[in-house]
Formats: sequence, C-alpha cells, structure tokens
Amino acid sequence: MVTRRADVVTRRADVVTRRSLVAAPLALAAAAAKAAEWPERSLRLVVSYPPGGPADILAREVAQPLGVRLGQQVVIDNRAGANGNIGAQAAARAAADGYTLFLLTSSQAANMALYRAPGYDVVADFAPITNIVAYPLVLVTNPATPVRSVPELLALARAEPGRLTFASAGSGGGAHLAAELFCQMAGVRMTHVPYRGTGPALLATVAAEVSLMFAGVSAALPHVAEGRLRALGVTAPARVGSAPALPTIAEAGVPGYEMASWLGLAAPAGTPAAIVGRLAEAVASVVAEPATRDKLARDGATIEVGAPAAFSRYLGAEVAKWAQVIRAAGATVD
Repeated sequence: MVTRRADVVTRRADVVTRRSLVAAPLALAAAAAKAAEWPERSLRLVVSYPPGGPADILAREVAQPLGVRLGQQVVIDNRAGANGNIGAQAAARAAADGYTLFLLTSSQAANMALYRAPGYDVVADFAPITNIVAYPLVLVTNPATPVRSVPELLALARAEPGRLTFASAGSGGGAHLAAELFCQMAGVRMTHVPYRGTGPALLATVAAEVSLMFAGVSAALPHVAEGRLRALGVTAPARVGSAPALPTIAEAGVPGYEMASWLGLAAPAGTPAAIVGRLAEAVASVVAEPATRDKLARDGATIEVGAPAAFSRYLGAEVAKWAQVIRAAGATVD
C-alpha cells in the first residue's frame, strides 16, 4: 500500500514537473511578446519635485523627444514633498509594466540614510534604466566673508570652528550634503543654516546672512559675474566649461573631493528587461541630439548616460557614500 501511494506521488510530481517545463517557455514567450508590443499607450514620468525646478525642467526637456522615439506621449506627473520621498513612494508602488517611469535623483540615494522610514528602498524597489546628467555645484562666498580661496576658507574654519555658516535648500539636499562632505574631508566644522528652497538660500548668501553656500553653477555664476558673490571652486572632478578659470575643490585644497547632484531614469522593480533596455537606448538617443547637449551644457550639466547595469552599480555606490556622510554628520530626520 505504501509503495502504491509513493508511486502515485511520484507520478504526480512528474506531471507537475513536465507541466512546469512546458509552462516556463510559454510564460517567457508571452512576456517577450508583450514587451515587443510595448508601448501601446502613453507613459507616466513621475517627478518628485514641483514644476519649474531643475528636475522638472530636465524631465520636460527629455519627455517630449523620448515620446517621439517611443511613439507614445510621455506625461509628467509631479509628486513633490518630503525631499523627494512622496514621488518615489508613488513610483515604487506602481505596476511594473513599463508605463510608469521615475526621475531618480541623488536625493533619493541620500534619503536611504537621511530618513528613518522613507517609505521605499531605492535599490530594491526600482529598476535603474540610465543616468542622464550630473550638475556640479560651485562653492561661493559673499564679499563680507574675508576669504578669496579654498585654502583661506580652510584656514579661517580651522582657526574659528563653527564661526562660518553655510546655507542650503534644506536638510539632506545637494547643497547640504556637499558642505557636509567638504567639512568631513577637510577636517573643519561649519554651521548649517537651512532655508526653504534654493532661491532663498542663495539670496541669503548674497545678503551675507550666511558665509557661504554650495550652489548650482547656472544659478550662482550670474551673481559672481555681478560681483555679489565670489566663487572659490567647483565640486566636479574637472573644471566646467562655463567657468574654465575656476579650479575644482579637489585641486584647490581638498584632494579627492567630488560631488554632483545627478538625475537618472528608473522604473518600478520587475519591469521587463527588454523594456528597460529600449528605454536606455531611447534616452541615449535623445541626449545625443546636438540641441539637447548644448542646452544641458549651458545649464552646467555633464551628460552621463550609460547602460542599466552601470547605473545600478553607481546607485549602490551613491547610497553607501551618502550613508557614511550622513551618519558622520548626525543629519538623520524622522
């Protein structure tokens, strides 16, 4: 009796195995066919910042020509709030069918350590598609701050720890993290003064309410040209074309320093690899257009498109880098 039951169980297992072997290729074939037909309707690009800001502007510059290449409209969906967490949560929870895209930024990488409960995992919940651009920052001071170079700034910061203040658009943003990284690598201490946005922070620096700021190149250089601010260095690994005489911070006195606010494209985790690959190729084609490249260069951006695997590795490295900086600064928020 036991032998017969065992035989029955074995035969049933064999049937299940044969069915699985048959079903697996059919499922793969169905998935491939579905990916081949994609896209059949418009796509949604979630942007976790309000209209008019740098992220939104880039999204709109890319969305229209991307839609032309895909044969479907790419619609911008602004979901601002919580330093980019609101939009990231919405995108992470969307269906992984290729119809929801997400403008992933360096802020989401930092938010993994900055927030105790951001509501998503930037590595586990997204399928990276490609980097798009990186925006270096420029270290600026106002004429009331008695320094004219990075070495002079470091000397003053070391002589009077905490006296120098730096503005930012809020805790955990690019300007804040750039300054914290600068302080940690240079071994100095300065005082953080957050403002409600980049504009107010930059104006506060011009008005000498604070000593200095790490600001976007395109936003800061007009003030530098008018003499309202003094530029000391850029955070990029190489000098920028819009200010070739301005040294990098690494060559000016903090070796190895490098920071950029970057933006890339991602989709919900589980999005078919074939669709991810097509999107990466389409974005690369968009930013290869001379008009697009020239526009981004004027904004101080460095184009950094690449393969999905490369973006995935970069994202992981960024999460680890900023986790270390944030822990050392004690900059976590609830």
